[in-house]
Amino acid sequence: MADFYFHLPALLRFVLQGTAVILVLFPLAAACSMAERKISAWMQNRPGPNRTIAPFLAWIPGMGVLKRLGLFQLAADGGKFTFKEDPVPGHVNKFYFILAPIISMIPALTTVAVVPFGAYVTVIEGQQVLMPIMLAQVDVGLLAVFAVSSLGVYSIILAGWASNSKYPFLGSVRASAQLISYELSMTLSVLPVFLWINAPGGAGTLSLLEVVQMQSGVGLQWDSVWFVFTMPVSAFVFLVALFAETNRQPFDMPESEADLVGGFHTEYGAFKWSLFFVAEYCHMIVGSGVFVLLFLGGWNPLPGLPLHLLADWMHIMDKPLLMGLLGIGIFLGKVAAFIFFFMWVRWTLPRFRYDQVMAIGWKKLLPLAIANLIFYALAIAWIETKA
Repeated sequence: MADFYFHLPALLRFVLQGTAVILVLFPLAAACSMAERKISAWMQNRPGPNRTIAPFLAWIPGMGVLKRLGLFQLAADGGKFTFKEDPVPGHVNKFYFILAPIISMIPALTTVAVVPFGAYVTVIEGQQVLMPIMLAQVDVGLLAVFAVSSLGVYSIILAGWASNSKYPFLGSVRASAQLISYELSMTLSVLPVFLWINAPGGAGTLSLLEVVQMQSGVGLQWDSVWFVFTMPVSAFVFLVALFAETNRQPFDMPESEADLVGGFHTEYGAFKWSLFFVAEYCHMIVGSGVFVLLFLGGWNPLPGLPLHLLADWMHIMDKPLLMGLLGIGIFLGKVAAFIFFFMWVRWTLPRFRYDQVMAIGWKKLLPLAIANLIFYALAIAWIETKA
């Protein structure tokens, strides 16, 4: 099947890959929206969505359980946003106003192409090789994620400017300032990881696959366990910056309804409004996946227990499909737990003021990221001199 796929014309492969991304990420983003409402309801001791159901399904036995779980709310939301009247205000710049939500989806759907989400063992020239499951295998995977995902802020800036309204414009300005402030800290936080894997004798790459490989040791040796244990400050800085980069509370300054009505999307409604939030959840999913790959061992089930060892115990090393599904399941389980953490924080912590967000970014997080980088650079240099 794989040979047949790779013999297809390049354009057809790209179309199939793009279709797969849309068919996977859109439902996942909708599920995240549903999960957000159910989790917030659970934390606030209220039922949440539990009434929606299609009339022609209500008579089927067992559908009442699905209704109480709120699962039909997904279809209701999709139908509402798709078919609801979507007028364009007369005072906006119409071309850029419509273009902004479309642009917001491009980085959200593109970055997932270079994120590995599983692995399997195959035999190449008589040797077992661990192959990643991803759409585009590139050696600069993380650099591509940073480069493309940072373009998402342009859609927010464009939406605020095209709205010709002061509150959306203030939201877009806040978004650009916040992105610059926390992008620096996020980049500096991952440099120790790549300094380690690119040390003399290392992989010499920016591939996320190699990062996972460095966390795939057997046993709890200090040089092969998950990086969240050996580089906790890097993980903390990356985590805080990830909240700010995805505009999640307590860093949701671009859409702070307390002082900006609705922020950059105040003038939007219906389908165009929903695209912004599909993009936000897609960024959240990809960001969670990158954090899992960098600091939580990727598809490895436990520290010191790599995927290939678990697959060997389960006697599926020679079954690439089963091993791949096992790795994908472990990876998605970690991503789901991390997304729950995103939502838990949102419904627990109060929103920061804008001056506090800027102070945290420039006066706290950036100096911490620089000090952390210097420490690990010196530590890695000292270890290499002793080796």
